[in-house]
Parts: sequence; structure tokens; C-alpha cells
Amino acid sequence: MSNNAPPITASLAPWRAAAWSRIAAQPAQAPRFEEIGRVHSVADGIAHVTGLASVRLNELLHFPGGRMGYAAGLEPDHIACVLLDEPDLVGTGQPVTRGRDVVQVPVGPGLLGRVVDPLGRPLDDGPPISHDGYLPAERAAPTIIDRALVREPVHTGTLAVDALFPLGRGQRELIIGDRGTGKTSVAVDALLAQRDSELICVYISVGQKSEATASVIDAVRRLGAPERTIFVVAASTAAPGLQWLAPFAGFSMAEYFRDRGQHALVVVDDLSKHAATHRELALLMQQPPGREAYPGDVFHLHARLLERAAMLSPERGGGSLTALPIAQTEAGNLAAYIPTNLISITDGQIVLDAKQFHLGQLPAVDTGLSVSRVGGKTQAPLMREAVSSLRLEYAQFLELELFTRFGTELDPKVHAQIARGRRIRAALAQPRLAPQAAAAQIALVIALQGGLLDAVEPADIGPVVERLAQALAAQPKLTQRLTVRNAVDADERARLTKAVVPLLALPPTA
Repeated sequence: MSNNAPPITASLAPWRAAAWSRIAAQPAQAPRFEEIGRVHSVADGIAHVTGLASVRLNELLHFPGGRMGYAAGLEPDHIACVLLDEPDLVGTGQPVTRGRDVVQVPVGPGLLGRVVDPLGRPLDDGPPISHDGYLPAERAAPTIIDRALVREPVHTGTLAVDALFPLGRGQRELIIGDRGTGKTSVAVDALLAQRDSELICVYISVGQKSEATASVIDAVRRLGAPERTIFVVAASTAAPGLQWLAPFAGFSMAEYFRDRGQHALVVVDDLSKHAATHRELALLMQQPPGREAYPGDVFHLHARLLERAAMLSPERGGGSLTALPIAQTEAGNLAAYIPTNLISITDGQIVLDAKQFHLGQLPAVDTGLSVSRVGGKTQAPLMREAVSSLRLEYAQFLELELFTRFGTELDPKVHAQIARGRRIRAALAQPRLAPQAAAAQIALVIALQGGLLDAVEPADIGPVVERLAQALAAQPKLTQRLTVRNAVDADERARLTKAVVPLLALPPTA
């Protein structure tokens, strides 16, 4: 090497300076730590996890094999994690990592027509679910400022409901009754009645038998609009955590459409089983029991769920979410803990009576105990005017009918009232899975109010109703006049009554 050559250190100086400049320009990389806990014990759908001191309440936790759970209880020495998969797949000593987020569910039009579990995983034979993103299963309810008045109707297809206890978009109407009184049938008819509407339907099955859920899905696919319906299923054999999550997940899937200005109808079948699951999980986590062994937060549980049903203001897009929760009573006891909670939370209730059901009066709606607190404002003016007198007549008939059981002699006026009441009761009866069109309901109520059916025997009312519906289907102009949302004067009512007469196809009177 020549003595005139520059030193090696001097020749590397420019390179070293450039390298240090590049390093200095990079953002500082902090050390990355990951908390890993261990499963201490597993039993009855609850995993007790240790070693995760920084976990937040309701945070998602991940187990090996893609299984998940959420932190439902934080104790000084462990975490009570509710599993969202079968507990047999989680074992003692397995590692547990933090999800650093709450439970989220997929949402979007790709769920329409599909049968999924509360986590959005397909349960049918269809392709993988395509979604537009995720939403938290538990979301805050709209504030008062974000809400609008309930003004638009929700057609259920059940005359006893649409005429006497109408529903509106954004309303929460409880369907309650004893086991086997037709609660699910009323809710399913409401889903079928949306076949020609714009409503998105979400049916949530919580703790039901697989056969019962399959029959509902089959009915909607045959007679309803499955392309606008999401089926969220957590069967009785599913993990308790999935059953608990199902209503919240279904509401989030419906809120995706509501927040985009669309309208959704959610049926929760049923909240009694959901409350029982909540009680089971609370007792397993050793939370102090209260009335009927339910934990103290069971009211808040269902309140924060059902408060998410609302009619949004125009500034928020004007969408709506209507809820039809179902609850079960024991021996017709509406004063039990869960029924009283739900009645106080909702905007009304449709009470189904076991005695009427066993007598064959279907749907077995108890008109004395049922009420709709806000839906009356949504009723078409023509229906509201026609049914106002019928409601009073029917209530008087039910009271007078009690006296006939004691063999009391009746004067002709009372006898006529009872005969008319029996015709009204026959008109309110209808088979399951056969929702009536709104125009047919209004025409039938007009016929009842105008005395057009006074010469018809109660047993013959059913065929008359069928002929009326078939005749109206062929007269779209008359259908439009019957369902008009504007006030109708006396002359127009008289013309509509006259137009309904030939549609009844009644035999000539002697």
C-alpha cells in the first residue's frame, strides 16, 4: 500500500455519515410486548384466565385454534372469560392472548338471506359471508336528539294487532304469553307481511330448539322475503356465551341498515331464555343473586338492548329499527320479574291468552291486557276512524258474554250486541302463516262497522274474508283509495263502503 493513500477511516467517513442520517430519519421503534395468559380452569362455558393483568372488561380474548371469548368478570387474581365456542375445545394450561378490542360482528348486505351464528359465521350451505366491515355487538343507543317521532306504520298482517294495537317504525312491542300460545306465529306473520315492503328483517333465535328455528326459516323462505332477511341463530345446544351474544349481534346487523336511512324489523325469540342464560353465566361467575336468582343488572341488560330500537331524525338519515321481542310467562303471570321488566321497557305489549288459544280463537290476543302506546298515531285515518267504535263494541261484548254463561235471560238489544260481538271475534280470527294485506283489513273493518256482515253467521265469516282479499287483489285503484294516508270525509267513506259491498259476494237476504 502506498504511503500517499488516505487512511481507511477517513475514506469511510462519508458513508458513515450518510448511514447515520438514514437511521436518524427512521421513527423510533419501541419494544413490542405481548401479554400471554394461561387458562387456569374451564367449566360450564366459563374459562378462568390468569396472567393478563391489563385486560379491560368485555375485551375479546383469543385461544388456540381461533377460538374466542370475552372478559365478563375481572377478579384480583383471575379473569372470568365467557367462551364463544364449545368449552370442550379449551383446556387448562392453554395460552390466551388479548384481542385489545370488544366483540365485533360482520355487517352488510352480504348477510341477507343467510343463516349465521352471532359471530356472523355461516350455518347454512352457502358460500363464505361477504361483508362491508364490522360493528361492535354492543353499541350505544341513539340519543334523544337523534330520534324522531314514531309516525310511519309497520304492517304485521294480523288484523287483531293492526286494527286494535297498531305498530309504528321505531317502536318496541313485546309479544308475551304462556308456552305454546302462538307468540312466534304472530312474529313470523309480521316477517311474512314484509314480503312487499322495504323493511329489512332480522330474526334472532335464542336458545330455541333446532326444529322450531328450522320451521321459521322454512316459512320465511317459502312465503316471505328471504332475500331481505337475516337469520341469527344461537340454538339451545350452542355455547351459553353465543346465546347471550345473539340479540346484541342481531341488533348491530340491523343497525347497519338503519344508519344508512333504511328500515329494519328485528324479532328476538325469546328474551326469557336470554335472561335465563344471563342468570346462568352470572351464577357461574359467582355474582350475587337477586330476585328469582337473577343478577341485579338484568333490567339494564334488556334496557340497553331494546333502547337501540328507534326512529332516527332526518339529520341522522331517517332510518328506523323496530323491535318485536318475545317473552314467555308461567300460568299467565305478567307480574313475574322478567315480564314486568320487559313491559316497563317496551312501548306496549301483545298479550296472548292460553284460554282463548285452547278454545280455538287464533291468534289468541287478549284485547283487555294488550296495548300499543305509540303506534296509534301511525294508523291510517280510515282504519282509525272505523275501528274506534268496533273497539268499544268488542269490549262491551266480552263483558256481556260473561252473563250468558249463567243462563241470564237477555233482551233483544243485548242479544243483538252479543251476536255482533261474535261476528267481530270471528273476523279477528285468522290462520297462522296467512298475513292479511292492509287494504283487505281496512275493507273488512269498514264492512263490520257498516253492518254489512250482520246477516252472516260467525262460522261463515272466514270464507267471506277470503273472497274479499281475492277480490281486492284484482282492484288496485280501490286498494289505493283504502290505504290512503290522508283524512277521509264522510262522503268518501260512504263511497268506499258502497264499493266494498259487491266484493263480499254475500248471498241475497230474504
